[in-house]
Amino acid sequence: MTTTDKRATLLRILTTALAVCFCTTMMAQDESTPTKKVTHTEMVAIGSADLLDTYLSPEKYKGSEMRYISHTIRDIPGDRWQQQIIHQGSIAMADDRAEDGNLMGGLYTLDYALQRPFHPGDGQWELRVGGMANFNLGVLYNSRNQNNPAQLKLSMQLGPAAAVTRAFHLFGKEWRARYEVELPLLGLMFCPNYGQSYYEIFTRGDYDHNAVVTTPFNAPSMRHALTIDFPLWKVTWRVGYLGDYQQAEVNNLKQHAYTHALLLGWVKKFKVTRTRK
Repeated sequence: MTTTDKRATLLRILTTALAVCFCTTMMAQDESTPTKKVTHTEMVAIGSADLLDTYLSPEKYKGSEMRYISHTIRDIPGDRWQQQIIHQGSIAMADDRAEDGNLMGGLYTLDYALQRPFHPGDGQWELRVGGMANFNLGVLYNSRNQNNPAQLKLSMQLGPAAAVTRAFHLFGKEWRARYEVELPLLGLMFCPNYGQSYYEIFTRGDYDHNAVVTTPFNAPSMRHALTIDFPLWKVTWRVGYLGDYQQAEVNNLKQHAYTHALLLGWVKKFKVTRTRK
């Protein structure tokens, strides 16, 4: 089997895995369940961005990022697995050291995880452990470049995902501290080869290892968040920290996107009752 065939096979495997995740989501929405508990959080993340993509420039760019996050956990009583769905949309603007050029980026990320909950100790702790799949689509634009001004960001990944929550009381109210983490282990990403133009890829159809398998060896990445939920003015608010570190070194090119951000949002919990059709 050639390298191209291997990559095509892996692409089919990853695509099938993502399709299974999405189909599971839709099936779970249609299944008959007594009461489905939903915890939905809307958040805005504002912070710093550190960007590098040597296809566009050997320079590192530093600036700011704003991100919208929709975070949903579907908890079905009696079911051993729970769903976590995260939609993220981000915009970043960064400058180089000389401040004579800038890098602008936009990215959409969809995360889907299946996790099993555990309640050790006195019941105030909750541990969720499982696996996740994510899909990323975006673009980077360099204002200084003429021939290759933009870089397509397209990837999908599989890996473990976990979260731990601790409930405690403060000022006579219940608060919740939560830490969650995702570690991609296997993925597939699009990347031009060193010196290869988009004209060669999409117009002439010249393939040059543009579908690249990613692992922790060539793309060590991680996303984690530490948050606290607290009640105020009859609303449950969420504040915390988001750290998102995505990086890769493939096709003789280096790229990274490091984000450190403050999270601000609100939490809504509700129940959905469904009847069998």
